[in-house]
Amino acid sequence: MPTAADALLPEDLAGLRALVLTQQREIAESTERIDALAQQLRFYAEYVRLLKHHRFGRSSEQLRDGDDAGQAQLALAFNEAEASARESADEAGDAAEAPEGVAVAAHVRTPRGRRPLPAWIPRVEILHDLADAEKVCGSDGVALARIGEEVLEQLELVPASVRVLRHVRPQYACPKCHQGVHAAPLPPQPIPKSLASPALLAHVAIAKYADGLPLYRQERMLVRSGIELPRATLATWMVKAGELVQPLINLLREDLLATGFVQCDETPFQVLKEPGKPPTSKSYLWVQRGPPEHPIVLYDYDPSRSAEVPKRLLQGFTGILQTDGYVGYDAMGREPGIVHAGCWAHARRKFVEALKGHGGSDPKRQSHARHGLRLIQKLYLAERRVQAAAPEGRTRLRDELSRPVITALRAWLDPVLPRVPPQSLTGKALAYLDGQWPRLVRVLDDGRIPLDTNAVENAIRPFVVGRKNWLFADTVRGAEASANLYSLVETAKAAGLEPLAYLQRVFAELPRATKLEDFEALLPARQTQPPPTPSLN
Repeated sequence: MPTAADALLPEDLAGLRALVLTQQREIAESTERIDALAQQLRFYAEYVRLLKHHRFGRSSEQLRDGDDAGQAQLALAFNEAEASARESADEAGDAAEAPEGVAVAAHVRTPRGRRPLPAWIPRVEILHDLADAEKVCGSDGVALARIGEEVLEQLELVPASVRVLRHVRPQYACPKCHQGVHAAPLPPQPIPKSLASPALLAHVAIAKYADGLPLYRQERMLVRSGIELPRATLATWMVKAGELVQPLINLLREDLLATGFVQCDETPFQVLKEPGKPPTSKSYLWVQRGPPEHPIVLYDYDPSRSAEVPKRLLQGFTGILQTDGYVGYDAMGREPGIVHAGCWAHARRKFVEALKGHGGSDPKRQSHARHGLRLIQKLYLAERRVQAAAPEGRTRLRDELSRPVITALRAWLDPVLPRVPPQSLTGKALAYLDGQWPRLVRVLDDGRIPLDTNAVENAIRPFVVGRKNWLFADTVRGAEASANLYSLVETAKAAGLEPLAYLQRVFAELPRATKLEDFEALLPARQTQPPPTPSLN
């Protein structure tokens, strides 16, 4: 019996053929749309797995066995590199003396045991002696002779003592003419007419900028000691202290730009009362770090992340600028006299993220990510063998050891890049490696260039730890002052100084500085030796 559908069919053969072709074309188009949606779903699944790992997983890039498939393969890649490192070191017959300890996969472990307490800590002798009646031999009644002693050292923490410094200035006048009053001038103070001494300012600054202790917690700690200092007062002190050290920051910037090598990075910094911006908007803290022989670390606040910021911060700089792949540095890299180098750690991180996001969903792309990661790890393996050399020797050794690895990486990248979907995590890792390639290979041209920007990223870490505790800055003045104090504290630490004792000296002597030589004498690099460790009482 004919149906309604049969009535719609053409009666001639040509019409029937055209209908079939139309339906086949529609089915093919539907299939393509379904495949595209399925592929897009796989991309989204990758990002979901990566976000879950960032939220709940370990932050380390060196993952352990026992995780999902992608993580297990990543662990295999890292373990493989470590094993290769040990084998290559054995083959090379490295003559460097290793410290005593037990060799493990990633480092040399020092022997276990209690470390002796530092010699600079004062000792208080507590004698536990026998009674006189017990100093006689029970067998023959002969007096016992002292043959030695056993000593147990315990560390006792005495709470910091508080005292008031009374600046007394006797006043004198002539009893006959009564013309004027004479008194010795008060030495310049870090904050005039303030009750904050240099030691107290240094204590509050180190607690916040070195130890990440917010001012409201310091306020509560002071209350427990019987001292009431509102956090608003502490905040005002920090702003004025940050402004006080500005001449030192200016000199540090001149020294940094003169080194010919700068690493740059930036991180978000929220400022509540910023003109023209809502309190929830992002501002940024920009960080610059010099070479190891000139360990200068500078922090700068700016409401923008635009390319104009590094241009302003590095005005007049010529030499090597090493950054990650953020496009805000591209314009600076095109300036005359600047060699723009890239970061291999960021390239490696993209492949690590690809492995974390795959979860075994696409073995082929997973294999590409694993292979790329393995080649980059071989580059780091070669770097271990050249790290101790001088820059000239490092360039020569890299040409011998690192160039073949980089050549192999490029030869692998070219055919793989067009075959991997660019929206996937592996595709993004390959595209990043390809886009940064001209900057990445500059490590072969100059031995002063490290493989990565880990040094400046490590300089950002103290600020990030502190930001988790105090969350934001209230005003622009406070943000700029914090940047100055972070600069001074981290540069002092990089120079091997004890930051508390160093800031005490800065706050005590900086108000009296009048000549350029006075300011230069307070720079961390000009300290002849680390300041003595401050006493607890």
